[in-house]
Amino acid sequence: MNSEDTKRSITGGMKVENDSYYRKSSPAAATPPGKKIIIKNADMKDDMQKEAVDIAIAAFERNNVEKDVAEHIKKEFDKKHGPTWHCIVGRNFGSYVTHETNHFVYFYLDQKAVLLFKSG
Repeated sequence: MNSEDTKRSITGGMKVENDSYYRKSSPAAATPPGKKIIIKNADMKDDMQKEAVDIAIAAFERNNVEKDVAEHIKKEFDKKHGPTWHCIVGRNFGSYVTHETNHFVYFYLDQKAVLLFKSG
């Protein structure tokens, strides 16, 4: 069992405190220190999850409005992985979605939740 498997929670997500896994998996990653990243649930390959977190971090640095953060993440994934991606960002929302296999991630970046999935 590798260190990633030991970090898996009951829901199948990965809990990452102070980006220790994040830095370990990519020493050159530009993750700001002190960011708390918690992957709550994912049906996505690890490298794409990492990319989603990287893009989300950049989006939060550029934008103050959650709608603009979601738009940035969605457009980047549409450009890099083809349409049609959907992104929801916020502190308090519910969802029930259908997604393409291997194209779903739900994570927290500090206090903000990010739901990113491909459908359509």
